[in-house]
Amino acid sequence: MESWMGFKEWQCVCEALASGQQTVILRKGGIHEGREGFSFAHESFFLFPTRFHATGDQVKADAPVVDVLPEWQKGDPIAITHFVKAEWARTLTDWDEVKQWDSQHVYSDQTVRDRFDWEGKGMSKGSIHVAKVQVYALAQPWVFPYEARYGGCRSWVALDAPPEGWEAGLRQVTA
Repeated sequence: MESWMGFKEWQCVCEALASGQQTVILRKGGIHEGREGFSFAHESFFLFPTRFHATGDQVKADAPVVDVLPEWQKGDPIAITHFVKAEWARTLTDWDEVKQWDSQHVYSDQTVRDRFDWEGKGMSKGSIHVAKVQVYALAQPWVFPYEARYGGCRSWVALDAPPEGWEAGLRQVTA
């Protein structure tokens, strides 16, 4: 049986990735990442849009609009519209190197700095993970009800198998 993973990311960032406005993912991790902390543990995954913790000041002015709404509730329809392949991932420990990726994402400078400086749950202060990604649009959205198992401040969620034939008609949106 194949394992299907969803990567939880703010809905506005999912939209930026889907439009090609963002080509990297920067991540420090959530408080429920486990003892080892966050890692890009999966080379391919579905984007799982979340509204958890998102506010308009955490993204740049030209980013997709942040709708400040409560997190999904049990039974709410979740629409998965994009699949991602990570070309590479690594941990950056030099702030100047982090800044070199500024044009490739929509996170505000302060958001990136806060993540870089945060320490805890197996993650060192003065570091952040970056992954260069290729994003693919699904031909049809994969819609399913939100469940409690998708909640919490963590990056990865196990998903049920996607619909039969989901790979047919994939369209690459980033090079």
